[in-house]
Amino acid sequence: MRRQLDTCTLLWAIDVRTQLSDQARALTVDPGNEVYLSAISAWEIALKQQRGDLVLSEPAFQYVPKQRNAHGYLELPFDEPAALRAGRLPPLHKDPFDRMLVCQAIEHGLVILTPDAHISQYPVRTVW
Repeated sequence: MRRQLDTCTLLWAIDVRTQLSDQARALTVDPGNEVYLSAISAWEIALKQQRGDLVLSEPAFQYVPKQRNAHGYLELPFDEPAALRAGRLPPLHKDPFDRMLVCQAIEHGLVILTPDAHISQYPVRTVW
């Protein structure tokens, strides 16, 4: 299966002491799954670190690729079809990062690993 990490899911998958569900953790480590980390999540992490809302052990530009590679997650660039889909999403949620992740999941046929009930309102498959 092809899975996409929500930003919080990535951060929780890195830290085994956090609130990642058992099912989500199993799906992130199953070698039968392709697990993607969106460039949108990398952007969100960098901005949160810059604002002081997220403390990381190193600058985001080093931390994100290092963690993505260490966990075997694949890169997911944000492309034009996903960007244009944003105009067709219903206005259910105001978080632009979540909306972009939803657009990518729809365009690329991915299931989002997320606990966020707002994301589940969109026409996209989620698992937690």
